[in-house]
Amino acid sequence: MISEHDEQVGFVRWFRARFPGVLIIAIPNGGRRDMATAKRLKAEGVVAGVPDLFVPEWLLWIEMKRAKGGRVSAEQRALATRLEGIGHRVIIGHGANDASRKVIEFRVGGAGSL
Repeated sequence: MISEHDEQVGFVRWFRARFPGVLIIAIPNGGRRDMATAKRLKAEGVVAGVPDLFVPEWLLWIEMKRAKGGRVSAEQRALATRLEGIGHRVIIGHGANDASRKVIEFRVGGAGSL
């Protein structure tokens, strides 16, 4: 099974080739951390549920999941709703291929959210 990390790496590689010059930023918000590090990051402004990637020019957030078995948490759903409420878009990509398809749909017609 391909990991979420590998799916995201493949997607970012595709995105940068397809949209050269468009900035895509990774938000390294996930992963397991010890309690001291978690407290320090929270104090610095880390917020649970922030999507994995952000495209500032398009106000587009992308949450990457494995193609099979990836689930969206309650925190991720709540933050996606909040972001969309202020005019941003959120795409949940279940694998690199799904995320790529949804980005193309978003660029063509504004489709592609949760």
